Amino acid sequence: MDWNRTKSIFIFVFLILNIFLYYFYLNRYNEAQSVEIPGEKTIEARLKEDNITYGSLPNSNEFVVYITGKVHKFTLTEFTKSNQQANIIGEDDTLVHVDILNPVKLRNDDETSITEFVRANVKDGDSYALWKVDREQRTAIFFQKKGNRMFYYNESALLKVQWNMDNEVTMYEQTMLDNIEEMEKQETVIPPLQIIQTLYNKSLLKPDSHITQMKLGYSTMGYLTQKQVLVPTWEVQVKLDGETEEYFVNASEGNVIEIQENKQEGEEEDWGVE
Repeated sequence: MDWNRTKSIFIFVFLILNIFLYYFYLNRYNEAQSVEIPGEKTIEARLKEDNITYGSLPNSNEFVVYITGKVHKFTLTEFTKSNQQANIIGEDDTLVHVDILNPVKLRNDDETSITEFVRANVKDGDSYALWKVDREQRTAIFFQKKGNRMFYYNESALLKVQWNMDNEVTMYEQTMLDNIEEMEKQETVIPPLQIIQTLYNKSLLKPDSHITQMKLGYSTMGYLTQKQVLVPTWEVQVKLDGETEEYFVNASEGNVIEIQENKQEGEEEDWGVE
């Protein structure tokens, strides 16, 4: 008997069997997903009844990965620009306050001008994306990002810029993650409509509201060590009666992420700004 040939035949047969079983499972799964419970309305119908609207939803036919990052410890040697005076704050050296000795004039207080300043004057400025501008307080908040995906309200990955009444930047404060690496396991993105259904089922979407934005980013699982694990996260902005609310949902598991405390810290903490 040719044992090698027999072994090859067995391997081939088992491969065909596995393919058949997977195909059978996939068909059964898709059938189960398409079964509608008699009398139960679809999520689209329920949203329409409550006048909850949304525009074009983003593409969800992709995979995402968890990432890790280490909290950066600043040193004064990183800040060599003659127009900047850096002061590292706190015992752990993870927050830096930088005064602009000769304030830098912005063309306007618009998003483009502020972003241009950050890219030209802030350490690793390209790795931050503008999140919010408060023209009354003359401040802008940036979130660190990987690619085009922001790290939402991560106190270790924030940048705050302030300018004076003459539209001149006078200071900024910064925290940062470095050594950012992707974890090996890939996760399937939960479709946007399913995320909307999750928020609706939790009564977070009110009648007459409009979903203005859905974007993929990252949120942080915890702050227990210098190394953090960041999870893929859907950010959903909802407008109702002129007010905008933000919701965050784990993009691979579907659970709503409560980061209101971090949001308040990012928006209200003065970070030493006067």
